Amino acid sequence: MKPHASSVARTLSFEEALSEVESKLTSAGISPSIEFASLDQAWGRVLAEDINADRDYPPFHRSTRDGFAVRSEDVRGTPTSLTLDGEVRAGEHFDARIEAGHCVAIMTGAPLPAGTDAVAMIEHAHVKNGKVEIERPVEPFENVVRKGSEAQGGRRILPRGRRLRAGEIGLLASVGKGSVAVYSRPRVAIIPTGDEVVPVDCKPEWFQVRNSNSAMLAAVVASAGGVPHQMGIGPDRKELLRGLIERGLEADLLLLSGGVSMGKYDLVEEALEELGAQFFFRSVAIRPGKPLVFGRVRGKFFFGLPGNPVSGFVTCNLFARPAISVLAGSTFERPIFLRARLAKPVRQRTGLTTFTPARVETREADPEVSLVGWQGSGDLVGVAEANCFLVLHPEQPSPAVGDWVDVMIMES
Repeated sequence: MKPHASSVARTLSFEEALSEVESKLTSAGISPSIEFASLDQAWGRVLAEDINADRDYPPFHRSTRDGFAVRSEDVRGTPTSLTLDGEVRAGEHFDARIEAGHCVAIMTGAPLPAGTDAVAMIEHAHVKNGKVEIERPVEPFENVVRKGSEAQGGRRILPRGRRLRAGEIGLLASVGKGSVAVYSRPRVAIIPTGDEVVPVDCKPEWFQVRNSNSAMLAAVVASAGGVPHQMGIGPDRKELLRGLIERGLEADLLLLSGGVSMGKYDLVEEALEELGAQFFFRSVAIRPGKPLVFGRVRGKFFFGLPGNPVSGFVTCNLFARPAISVLAGSTFERPIFLRARLAKPVRQRTGLTTFTPARVETREADPEVSLVGWQGSGDLVGVAEANCFLVLHPEQPSPAVGDWVDVMIMES
């Protein structure tokens, strides 16, 4: 009997396994180092400092329309004729105070002149001989964003631990942060295993496959905020494999691909056990990806992912990606399931949560999902055609056409 056959034998549900990964990562007391990144290098990084507004935003009452800055009390009864005192554009200001019976032409983004409290839209006014006839009444602060309504000076606008995307980077620029403190990116070692695997630039024999898993997993790691380190191919010889694993443990996280089933040459778990590994689970009730291993050895977390490419892709996104987010200084970023209507009937094996390559598109205002042509967990052609995975849960074995189902959008 292989030494791993009797321990941690229970197959966990998808939710149980995800919660186990979350619990172990978030309770590990991980403290990444801190460095500084300029805004053009900050996308995808995790903030290591709180960001506060350096002033009120907006810093003035800002017009949201082209039109006329007015005193709302002057236009309660319309039509009303007002004297036009001038104009103010975005990037300028109007010095004089506007008195009763007067108004100023104003452009979108410009500050309201003193004395005014609303903007009458240009579509509802006519100018003739220095007079503006307002056709409709406006309420106080209509068509205006009030000073400080977005953020008051000194208020925290981005918390430490937030992952920086385009919106956050724009906000950082608006408050004058040309560089920010971020957590260092975790180093992730990637080791595909199997004597049938050859380097990408080699011409394989008819019984061999190229090493697609390393490149694919490296892309997932990079998109999750990690720095991938492709360690080379682990052979089906335990001593050599163990040595490669030991080198991989110099990184912050270890991803192994293949060698985690029950075959004679599936040696990953034996090699890890000889290094003193603690296993948290070895099997998850999902398809593809059931033979999934998660544990810790020498203070480093590891995942033993299935060797079939699609199985590895799915399990890496479901479990390793949120683990990388914690190692990168963020929270445990669980996979997000969205909803779409099913376009064609599907059936699944009960008792498993299944992830099947699919495409989601908008049809008559609703998102609609349909499976792509796919021949199983080794079919990367089908995955490349897909833009999401259709997710079916054990309690929903055979949804009908038109039913709302879960989809997981591909992030990498």
